[in-house]
Amino acid sequence: MVATKTVATATAAVAVVADPVPSPLTDLRITPGPQQLQVVTERVPGARSVAAGVWVGVGARDEDEALSGASHFLEHLLFKGTADRSAIDISRVIDRCGGDINAFTNKEYTAFVTRVPQRHGGVGIGLLGDILTAPALRDADIETERHVILEEIAMDDDSPDDVVHRLFAEQLFPGHPLGRETAGTRESVLGISPAHVREFFGRHYRAGSMVVSVAGPGEHDEMFDMVAQAFTTVAGGDGRAERGAPAGLGDSVALVDDTEQVHLVLGGRGVARNDADREALDIVNHILGGGLSSRLFDVIREQRGLAYSVYSGTSSFVDTGMWLVSAGTTPDNAEEVLHLIDVEIAKLCEHGVTDDEIDVAKGALTGSFELGLEDTGSRMSRNGALLCTRGEIIPVDEQVRRWLAVDQAAIRRAIDRVYRPQPLVITVGPR
Repeated sequence: MVATKTVATATAAVAVVADPVPSPLTDLRITPGPQQLQVVTERVPGARSVAAGVWVGVGARDEDEALSGASHFLEHLLFKGTADRSAIDISRVIDRCGGDINAFTNKEYTAFVTRVPQRHGGVGIGLLGDILTAPALRDADIETERHVILEEIAMDDDSPDDVVHRLFAEQLFPGHPLGRETAGTRESVLGISPAHVREFFGRHYRAGSMVVSVAGPGEHDEMFDMVAQAFTTVAGGDGRAERGAPAGLGDSVALVDDTEQVHLVLGGRGVARNDADREALDIVNHILGGGLSSRLFDVIREQRGLAYSVYSGTSSFVDTGMWLVSAGTTPDNAEEVLHLIDVEIAKLCEHGVTDDEIDVAKGALTGSFELGLEDTGSRMSRNGALLCTRGEIIPVDEQVRRWLAVDQAAIRRAIDRVYRPQPLVITVGPR
């Protein structure tokens, strides 16, 4: 499946943020399931599909160094079969329904998702319940999938764009699990035994660390009953891990490699997931390099033609965050591109942003957010991820209001906190 490139736990107390102006498009309910499993259902009238997902609040940052990649390994293995199904049986069930099924591993969770026509909703949810509660985890399957993951790692090693981001994470969070590659290393994957896999599953894949999210046109009770039946045998208890915040930063790195372009990442620490300045940082990021009208895209690509790809981005975790600027350019242009990025960040810190730029960014963020929630899969994913990582689901209207409420004072605070510290610079390419 696809892998995505203070002590705290993954899931806080469950709550739904009050929406003072309820949206007519919101019909959402959270209900305790078997073994107090968290089940969230959202009714989407008029849809013809049912989307379901299981969000397990354990990811790459929750692994010991020797078991780095265990979450990703397990994500692959759950599709290899259950007590009653082989891997090909799982594939045929989904194909027969005309649906799709996938999974991905993150730093702080692992998710398993499916979407099927409404008439097959019980089949899709039942299949998720089977692979999440009764995986076979056979020795032979573990060895087969080990080779697949090693090929995946080798594929990433051949991609300088992946390598530069990997090096950036290692230096941004040195010696911390957040700095490790989600898939692990060749050495750690080779060292994960069948006993390690089974122990990791038994310890972490429990009702207290899971959220089951369903979105579709049916009634809540109907969707909940499908989940309750599919997860009857889920193990009780809380499988989440304690988490320690990262300490200091590493160093800038220039890796010499025989590539056509120099791939570069410049960045530093951002803000945590629940930080009050997160929405302000979203807006600053969009202005800097988050869209086609952004400063970096305009200066480096549109005006100067120095790069095909140049963008900025942010990520947030339970206790910290990151920001970065990424670009690829020919060796002759690398120094100039880095200089132009430095200039734009300096201008951001010294002069801030204009009211018009803020207005454009607010429109882009809120519009793309709302347009992205017009199908059951996106509704299901948003609810599952929020409930798993934050312990609450922020109503769509409330999230829009948070972006629209950002003012110049919040923008200035976010810029000073995030962009003023000296950034790390990581490059991969010819000398």
